[in-house]
Amino acid sequence: MNDMLPDSLIPYDDIVQEALRAVVGRVLGTVAESQGLPGEHHFYITFKTQAPGVDIPQRLVERFPDEMTIVLQNRFWDLTVDETRFSVGLSFNQVPSKLVIPYSAITGFHDPAVNFELRFQAQEGPGDGPGGHDPAENDGPVAAPVEDGSNVVAVDFKRKK
Repeated sequence: MNDMLPDSLIPYDDIVQEALRAVVGRVLGTVAESQGLPGEHHFYITFKTQAPGVDIPQRLVERFPDEMTIVLQNRFWDLTVDETRFSVGLSFNQVPSKLVIPYSAITGFHDPAVNFELRFQAQEGPGDGPGGHDPAENDGPVAAPVEDGSNVVAVDFKRKK
């Protein structure tokens, strides 16, 4: 008798990842429509800087050749959201920059105000997932995260073979 599960012909992992990335898009869309963050909400968004469709200044790619975390809190502008990506204006060392980030490039989303977190596998290849990151360096104060452990969703689709 074989204890190994057969490979699925339905790409469940990809479908779930896509659906959870749509959560990020919906949240950002709500913020864009209301033209501001409600209450104490703010977001840490980690993404692959060289993923297909990412458009950020070259100086940021040079500084963060693999992954970067941005904070949407006090100083951001021109947040626009569509079905596949978002763009936002942020300042880095007092230099205004426009970033275009497809949802497929996102590896992490965290709202410390309510300790809600999503983590995604990188889409470059198997075994590439979100790791630790340096603190976000876009301008603005950083709030202390709530440490009650509520509303954390970790998604890990690595299959044991």
